[in-house]
Amino acid sequence: MTALKAHEVERFVNRPDTTEGIFLVYGPDAGLVREVAQKLTRQFVGGDVGSMNLVTLEGADVDADPGRLVVEAKTSSLFGDKRVVRVRGAGKSLVTDLSDLLDDPGGAAIVLEAGNLAPRDPLRALVEGAKSGRALPCYPDSEETLLRLVDETFSKAGIRAAPDVATTLRDTLGNDREITRRELEKLLLFADATKVLTRNDVLTLCADNAALVVDEIVDAAGTGHAARLDEALDRALAASVNPQQLLASALLHFSTLRRWRAEVDAGRSTRDVLESVKPRPHFSRKSVLEQQLRLWSDEALGAACERLHLATADARKRYAVQETIVSRALLAVCMMATER
Repeated sequence: MTALKAHEVERFVNRPDTTEGIFLVYGPDAGLVREVAQKLTRQFVGGDVGSMNLVTLEGADVDADPGRLVVEAKTSSLFGDKRVVRVRGAGKSLVTDLSDLLDDPGGAAIVLEAGNLAPRDPLRALVEGAKSGRALPCYPDSEETLLRLVDETFSKAGIRAAPDVATTLRDTLGNDREITRRELEKLLLFADATKVLTRNDVLTLCADNAALVVDEIVDAAGTGHAARLDEALDRALAASVNPQQLLASALLHFSTLRRWRAEVDAGRSTRDVLESVKPRPHFSRKSVLEQQLRLWSDEALGAACERLHLATADARKRYAVQETIVSRALLAVCMMATER
């Protein structure tokens, strides 16, 4: 019986403690599940994904043909090599077939890919309880694992990345491994000739620049960083982001902070408040949002919202100077933050 911890999966895939049995790769990060299953399969077929000893099945195909999994696993190789069966979209319907292979997998390696399975799920329980079973959980990347993945990818490709490239990618990407891999491959291709990557390269190729710069603007204003605010505003306006959108986003941000602040004043910790909100803020903004919640009082947030309300009305009336109105309003809010 072996149910690995999430942090043990990578080490296991690189050096499996057995090469036969049932290997269940499961979890909420579908991209990581596919990646781990593929690496494990490559280990068992010696890197030859075109091997005659590898059979790839879909869960639906196995459901439609009961017994096929057992037949494929126990079919002898013409060359005497290991039989590897990979099943994508595996579910509890495989439990019966797998029960016939628990005690005697016949030298075969059966790699199953599944979604997020509860501890009592029949498939997970079967594999975790089997002597020949190995269960490999795959959870979304944390900040630490994402930064390590980025650094290792660029280092392996011989690309010299600027010091802020990894953190910019952390702030730009989510924590879905498949999306992360696609974005990293895009950057590897871009830097193939120069072997150099900068923060601007990342922002140009990977970021939703409008959304990213709005976050930079409201966070700079909320923490009292005037220089960062000025730089972010210049980027937004140069990218033709609508000034009215900037005001609306800023008003929403400070209104949300005020609502969260009320929960903190009622006795909850800032961390608990941010952990419970839906949708949860991206982990890269967690510390700066906590800082803003500690910095601003309810009264001050009310004053900031009123200042942004007035600027919104003024910008609608005086369209020709709306950029100036937006800049002055956000700078005024930023100055309020420095007084906290």
